[in-house]
Amino acid sequence: MPFTLTMPKLTPTMEEGTIVKWHKKVGDAIQPGDVLLEVATDKATVEYNALDEGWIRQILIQEGQEAVVNQPIAVLTIDEKESIEGYQPQGIVPREQKGEEISAKLPEREEKAVEAVTEGLSKKRGERVLAQPQFIPEPPLENYRFEYPTEQIEKRLLASPLAKKLAREQGLDLSTIKGTGPNQRIMSRDLAKAQPSGLVNFGHREMPSLPAGSFEEQPLSPIRKVIGQRLQESKSFIPHFYVTLTLDAEPLVAMREQLKNHEIKLSFNDFIVKASALALRKHPGINSGFNSVNQSIIQFKTIDIAIAVSIEAGLITPIVRHVNYKNLGEIAQEIRILAQRAREGKLTPQEYKGGSFTISNLGMYGVTEFQAILNPPQAAILAVSGIQDVPVVRNGAVVAGKILNLTLSVDHRVIDGVAAAQFLQTLKKILENPAILLIG
Repeated sequence: MPFTLTMPKLTPTMEEGTIVKWHKKVGDAIQPGDVLLEVATDKATVEYNALDEGWIRQILIQEGQEAVVNQPIAVLTIDEKESIEGYQPQGIVPREQKGEEISAKLPEREEKAVEAVTEGLSKKRGERVLAQPQFIPEPPLENYRFEYPTEQIEKRLLASPLAKKLAREQGLDLSTIKGTGPNQRIMSRDLAKAQPSGLVNFGHREMPSLPAGSFEEQPLSPIRKVIGQRLQESKSFIPHFYVTLTLDAEPLVAMREQLKNHEIKLSFNDFIVKASALALRKHPGINSGFNSVNQSIIQFKTIDIAIAVSIEAGLITPIVRHVNYKNLGEIAQEIRILAQRAREGKLTPQEYKGGSFTISNLGMYGVTEFQAILNPPQAAILAVSGIQDVPVVRNGAVVAGKILNLTLSVDHRVIDGVAAAQFLQTLKKILENPAILLIG
């Protein structure tokens, strides 16, 4: 008897997934526990194991294609030679034109239930999601060229087709040499004297190969879709406010160098994660969240810090649990392992679900200051910038110094300005006296 394999719900927030790889092909036998396929969800790439035995007779969703949860992705049979002619896959099928979901070949009672849920979700989304500006592309401009004043028009660079081809392949700037061919035409033999191309070449203008206004649209990854939805909702419906504090980073830099001299390698982010845990222990009101359904404050009982990690598909926040009970070495090792697993798409749900506080660090990119968007239901997120070399005043004299800007974004429904400022002051005191991190 044929039966349908539908897209499984692999995470609590998953609404759709992209099939990354089928580990079985049409005609293969499967046993319970066999790795059947890999799915890119809103959090990570997850392997799905077969629950039943059977034979794969038809694959409906190919590698690289998306499917919503409970949408048919394959047809299987119990018997190897059983026919699937006339069989209609059962499950949720997306309606192409309206993007809604309807029931296909379900009992009437279940079909009505699905329609009711779909209608309810549509109304709910309509109330929550603000109208978005529509992208109406203008057609590319063929043969468009800005008309410069006559006296500013440069003479076209004369070069043989072979010389141009070789110059492009070797990254050479043809405007840096004079040609030895007819009418000073640059020949391939002249390229030995050419200088490498830089970011800007003033000797000639490279002609564009695409019409002005050309563009392409790229589909969002499952992770990026959820990021966009969550951040839009966060910024639209949570009353953010921001508190920024500047601290003296020289003691932190000095301690890191001292540890490095003893072959103990720690990042500034490791220090900040540990310091944040100690500050959260002193200010438990910051280690909180907001339940928008019940309109109640969530007081987290453990300090579980999410670390924002950039991956190719978007952004994910693996979580270091019970940070206040771990030393710097344990924190550093755990962050490195979690970050690597995140980039490989191997995080388990326990490693990215939940968290009581988030740290987003852009210091390694030289950012001087930024504001992060809250990660609901958490009520606070810390934005960490880069350490800057600046003149500072010490003992009445201007000397060279190092500073670090920290910005705390908070949910004003849960945390007031004074509480946010007090937390940052405690964090500043810890980071300006970092020896406490070695024993705290």
